[in-house]
Amino acid sequence: MPAKSKAQQRAAGAALSAKRGETRVRELQGASRQMYDSMTEDELEELAETDRKGLPETVEDD
Repeated sequence: MPAKSKAQQRAAGAALSAKRGETRVRELQGASRQMYDSMTEDELEELAETDRKGLPETVEDD
């Protein structure tokens, strides 16, 4: 499942970095912390590897 916005892609990248032990979990905030707690490393990798070109900065919730 590719990321739907640049913000989602960045949050997934931050959560993935913490999951791999490259950054501290306590540094995560908001969506990246929720992603860290609820997603597997494979799921985060799939979101984080999405190309940002052509993605909107954010997506409105319905």
